[in-house]
Amino acid sequence: MNAWVQQQQQRRYVVKSGTDTSRTRFNVWLWGAGAGIVLALGLKYRTGGGDSGSCDAEVSDEERTVSGRYDAAIRVSRDLVARIKDEVGAPGLVIGVSVDGQQVWCEGFGYADLENRTACRPETVMRIASISKPLTTAAVARLCEEGKLDLDVPVQQYVPEFPAKQFDGEDVTITTRMIVSHLSGIRHYERDVKKVRENREKKRSLIKAEVKTTKAEENMTKETKQAKPTERKKEFEQEEYYLKTNFENVVQALDLFKDDPLIFKPGSTFLYSTHAFTLLSAVVERAAGQSFLDHMKNLFHELGMVNTVPDKNDPIVYHRSRFYHLNKKGRVVNCPGPEGAFLSTAGDLLLFGNALLYSYQLAQLKDTKGLLPGFLRPQSSLDLWAPLYRTEGSWDKDGLYAQGWLVVEKSQKYGQCKSRRHYVSHTGGAVGASSVLLILPSEGTLQPKGTRAEFLPQGTVVTIITNMQSVGLNSTALKIAYEFDKVCKKSL
Repeated sequence: MNAWVQQQQQRRYVVKSGTDTSRTRFNVWLWGAGAGIVLALGLKYRTGGGDSGSCDAEVSDEERTVSGRYDAAIRVSRDLVARIKDEVGAPGLVIGVSVDGQQVWCEGFGYADLENRTACRPETVMRIASISKPLTTAAVARLCEEGKLDLDVPVQQYVPEFPAKQFDGEDVTITTRMIVSHLSGIRHYERDVKKVRENREKKRSLIKAEVKTTKAEENMTKETKQAKPTERKKEFEQEEYYLKTNFENVVQALDLFKDDPLIFKPGSTFLYSTHAFTLLSAVVERAAGQSFLDHMKNLFHELGMVNTVPDKNDPIVYHRSRFYHLNKKGRVVNCPGPEGAFLSTAGDLLLFGNALLYSYQLAQLKDTKGLLPGFLRPQSSLDLWAPLYRTEGSWDKDGLYAQGWLVVEKSQKYGQCKSRRHYVSHTGGAVGASSVLLILPSEGTLQPKGTRAEFLPQGTVVTIITNMQSVGLNSTALKIAYEFDKVCKKSL
């Protein structure tokens, strides 16, 4: 065995996999757009199998050469991944990285199944949780392009079963545009309106205190930390994460929250809401004229995401991970079995990220001759990543929310001080799972490389999926993206 082969086996970032074909039928399903509500919807869904995408396919000689260029970045990134895995006690984790549309690293760490000692591999299938939200907003954008969906009309035009709303005695309108940016005022998992509003005010007070004095900041931080346990449950202690009510269709799933009062006036305040995305799935279904899952299946097919399927317990899903959390004693234990959103692989998520990056960068070019069209039209791509006033980002305070994505814009306030790069991302948190998909576009003018047809995309896409809940992954993904971006800059 030559030295090169030994080196590749030690690294383990290229894994051969066979071709698995599966056909499964779902009799019930939930759409909770990314967080794990257990609402079974009576829908049928079939998926065909095939090669597992760029992250799981057999590597070519050209890809080996490309991967070798990133050896240093992979070494640093492997250490970053190992650190976060050890810090949170995650049983297993899979990372995938692509540069300029080409996968350069995909590797599994730890175990997909602790009890059976099954290792995580690139083809391991995990819950992607709220990364389902940008998948859904991509479907919304396509429907708008086809003239089937208007973002600015009341949602009742598509889903009359959702009641008209009032706020402080005034009739208000909720539109699809508000929903995709979490400005609808519809609650998340916390039902108590007073608690949500109080927490919002305390957060605002903390921000004001940070601006005034360091002392005020310290005092407010202490008060906030002391108040948290009594003011609200931890998110994964909310009962709605573990509901097992059977709903026959996506519209019936609205019964869980449709009659509840709004937390804020629509359009006025950012409030991250998975329930609002449940309503969005009903809008998509009605606008598309087919079941939500059938519509998403078609979208996945166009993107080449052959391993992305609904998170349902009954069907056999090859390479599916088990899911875990830490109990009160800090021990890793199996999670309960709620269903919701989608399962996917790192490879499929890289495909999705690169499809959007291609569309976004294509929209910035005056001359697109010789280039294939993007998955989304130019204006749709720009709108999707256009940050909105009055929104915010929970996993990066420098960002604002757009349409199913957190967007951080390029900025530098002081010379030789902190400089922000433009990037977009979305994280996910579900029962027994955490995830992130991050896209770091190349800086500067887009430069042709190779043939015109190989021009786009230009930038780094990173995804991390793990079978442990409540793991913050965005900062690690961003550090890894920067490591690979350094290599690109050196090669220019």
